[in-house]
Amino acid sequence: MNCTTSVSVAPSRAQTDSIKAYLEGVTNSLLASLPDAANLSPSERRGIIARYTAVLEGNFIYWMTGAYLAARSEEARSIITDNLLEEVRDSHPAMLRRFVVAADALPTDTDAIAVAPDLNGVRLFIGRLSPVPILVTMAFFESWIQRFMAYLEELAMRQGSFENEYTQVHGVCDIAHSEGLFHALQAEMARASDSHESERSLYEGVHLLRALIESIFTGRSSMALAA
Repeated sequence: MNCTTSVSVAPSRAQTDSIKAYLEGVTNSLLASLPDAANLSPSERRGIIARYTAVLEGNFIYWMTGAYLAARSEEARSIITDNLLEEVRDSHPAMLRRFVVAADALPTDTDAIAVAPDLNGVRLFIGRLSPVPILVTMAFFESWIQRFMAYLEELAMRQGSFENEYTQVHGVCDIAHSEGLFHALQAEMARASDSHESERSLYEGVHLLRALIESIFTGRSSMALAA
């Protein structure tokens, strides 16, 4: 990818479809890199569930709130509000906590430390409140979560858990959430039709989030792996 190429953010469905195709490629690559759940030890399975929880439980609503604060169009804000309303009203963090407790995979300090460097990178990115890149990032994340749920559920079942409300709900609702965020993205792109984003800027959050997801899988930050 040429990171210096300028990408127009005109209100074009073709532009949104191009972004969606790029994000699908990233998601497919991540899913292909997953270790076979059957070949993981109980400790390795527990670690993936725990690190996922360390990332999601205290951060997802914060990230989505950042997307709301960054958005300038009423359409995007309405879509994000619906997403946040569902997260809070149905207490998705509590749903996740039940799932994790049943799998005996509560995060430890070691789990939190393993994802901390890459998690901090995503937090700082969200804090810049750049509407189009944030919405690209959150659309990617919702899509990835939806497709990751079957694997996460398998890990928990192999840990002896049958508490699957969290994975079943997100395996369905995040399809609509992802599509909604692509509509929000298109609305923001229409509002910013006179501006341009470089590919580096447009996908910066996606690359940071990919590194964070990989640290969930491996238990090592991208910084440690690069050292």
